[in-house]
Amino acid sequence: MEVNRNLYLFNPGKLAAVISVVLFTACSPVKFVPEGKYLLNKVEVEVENPAMSNEEVKLHIRQKENYKILGFAKFHLWLYNLSSKDKADGWLKKIGEPPEIFDEGLVVASEDRLEQYLGNRGFFRADVESEVTFKEKKQKANVKYTIETGEQYKIREVNYHIGDSTLKRLFFADSTNSFIRPGTPFDFNLLEEQRERIVNLFKNEGYFYFSNDEVSYLADSSKYEKEMILDLFIGMTPGLEQSKTFTPHYLNNFYISVLPGSAPVNLEQADSWEYADTIKWENFTLYPNPDIIYRPGLFRSLLQMESGSLYSLNDARHTFDAFNRLRQFRFIDIQFNPPAVYPDSNLLDCQIRLAPLSKQAITFDIEGTNTSGNMGVAGNINYQHRNMFRGAEVFQINFKGAMERQQRVVDEITEYFNTREVGTEASLTFPKILGPGFLKTAFKDFLPKSVFSLGYNYQRRPEYTRTISNVKFGYDWMTSENRKHLWNVIDFNMVRLYQFDPGFINLIKDLYIKSSFTDHLILATNYSFIYNSQRIGILKDYKYLRFNIESAGNSLYLFSQIFNRPLTQAEDTLGLGLSEYYKVLNTRFAQYLKSDIEFRYGHIIDKYNALVGRAFFGVGLPYGNFDVLPFEKKYFSGGANGIRAWQVRSLGPGTYRMPENAYPNQSSDIKLEVNIEYRYKLIGFLEGALFADAGNIWAINEKDNRPGAQFHLNEFYKQLAFGAGTGFRFDFTYFIFRLDVGMKLRDPSQVAYNGWILGNRKITSDDFNFSFAIGYPF
Repeated sequence: MEVNRNLYLFNPGKLAAVISVVLFTACSPVKFVPEGKYLLNKVEVEVENPAMSNEEVKLHIRQKENYKILGFAKFHLWLYNLSSKDKADGWLKKIGEPPEIFDEGLVVASEDRLEQYLGNRGFFRADVESEVTFKEKKQKANVKYTIETGEQYKIREVNYHIGDSTLKRLFFADSTNSFIRPGTPFDFNLLEEQRERIVNLFKNEGYFYFSNDEVSYLADSSKYEKEMILDLFIGMTPGLEQSKTFTPHYLNNFYISVLPGSAPVNLEQADSWEYADTIKWENFTLYPNPDIIYRPGLFRSLLQMESGSLYSLNDARHTFDAFNRLRQFRFIDIQFNPPAVYPDSNLLDCQIRLAPLSKQAITFDIEGTNTSGNMGVAGNINYQHRNMFRGAEVFQINFKGAMERQQRVVDEITEYFNTREVGTEASLTFPKILGPGFLKTAFKDFLPKSVFSLGYNYQRRPEYTRTISNVKFGYDWMTSENRKHLWNVIDFNMVRLYQFDPGFINLIKDLYIKSSFTDHLILATNYSFIYNSQRIGILKDYKYLRFNIESAGNSLYLFSQIFNRPLTQAEDTLGLGLSEYYKVLNTRFAQYLKSDIEFRYGHIIDKYNALVGRAFFGVGLPYGNFDVLPFEKKYFSGGANGIRAWQVRSLGPGTYRMPENAYPNQSSDIKLEVNIEYRYKLIGFLEGALFADAGNIWAINEKDNRPGAQFHLNEFYKQLAFGAGTGFRFDFTYFIFRLDVGMKLRDPSQVAYNGWILGNRKITSDDFNFSFAIGYPF
């Protein structure tokens, strides 16, 4: 380790940055650093191998500097330094972070750990050096680690030593999935993955007692330069030939206990509980809970295992997932043990213990709302029954009410209007497929659910009154821990509009979108695929992908043509002339194809900082019986979850500029949006954010006569809106309240300066937008 003691030389060129830091900190960052000690100010890593990640290498350094936010500010150290030296347990000390005191011993330990890490990766000739620079007057120390990895060793050949002929046959039958083969880099992580794969392979073939101890390696680097001869040993422990380890085990009896009470589960006490009734059938025994009674057939359908079959680790995991997906139990425990009467046999009894959640629940919530600066209040009452027909069927009914005070300017006169919304939705979820037998067979391994829902919503807005009646039936299922599928076979909506505002009718009377505001019926089928690797409470990078596709009106159009139903010619409710279309239930039905995709990526920098990005693209194509997308199916932008510098529905489409003082109500057929947000923790439940948004909406139909609304491949990128801003998040554990303020950077509806605002014209209050919302924007 090289130590270089140099005085800190101030660079006048950095004066502005230094002044900013001084103003921010307002007190000495070394206030609590003892005399003769140093604050660890900065830790750097330089790796000459581009294949190695600096961030990954940093994980193995024993001592790091205090956490930063915004990339430079040690905010939590600053909070700690604001506290008094006289109070050891002051609240500023509790929410702040104490100074990281430089420890020369930890530098040496870090070198050793880095060398060990590099050796585990196959870089046996790596060189790790550290350099410490002390800033005596500032009482700070900087540490820099320089790493030369050298060439990574590779595996030249693999020799297999397997102590049982059956294990040998199973292993080589699965050898195509091996991580280790000639030419593979010698990496302890890959060897450990191979060990886990081998153990899981045998556990899935009935070898219940097979463990990691039965797989070992011997590596020899003496014969070849930077190449390894690897010997893999499986089940070579002496004396195990006749043990349980090498014996396939079969499932015998199943015992399922639904534990009573709501207290924390104590498994030792659970074994001694007495049950009033016992239900037995075949090789199954059910110990029911008299307070929450489930039909025995439910558990039989959830078990992914059968009596007489080979034990399989995957089947046990799938069984756990099946019970967990019900959302019925607060505790699930699955154990395998030899039968008491045959302790030395190759049989296993399965014991499943379940602690149920409360059967019924009622929740209330109330929240403040803000739409484009208009304040309001909304409330929900939700009732849930988790075991409606004793088969884990979940019934839910929700009642929603909302009111918002809105204002608009008409003929230079400010008018106020209370927007009202009242609605209810009921759903019934069955933990199985309801439908033809071939569907049950196709979905049996995917933990399917069938969902039936009904809803009604009444909305009174300044422009119109709208009611929406909805009936929906579909399925959802999981194909892995991260992959979810939703398929609504039937999604029926009846939309009625009336009590139109004369000013609104006058505003849209010459626009193509006027047809969106007529009564219509939607009979759609839609499918969604969701991939989500995010885990709540785990600081790890994650990905989220959602793909949706929806088709509507085709079956009704085909039905109308097959049965030669008459075409309707009528003047619509807005008095906009004659149109020709089919009707079902005396209402014109919509016909369209719509699809969109959304991708998010979250990069967790450390426990205080994260960077999250989002991209969205969607297209809706109307045709046939209704040449415009229904209003509720159109895309819009702006608002708390879109481009936050604009009010909701006030951006676009394209370069179109809505009339002055008109209530924001813009929507269209295409949407493109990109967002990036840097999030950082401040104190306690308070978090901060910096964000940038870009995007717009466009019309796909040439009949849309809003000026500048059309999408053109060679023009759309010139019509993107840009906004940026900052915000705060208040994390109250059960929900997150969010306040964002966005500023317009580029307005595509502004003709001058190609839409760019900063530096080109005076900034006005219209260039800012405040958003209040619940939850993160993405």
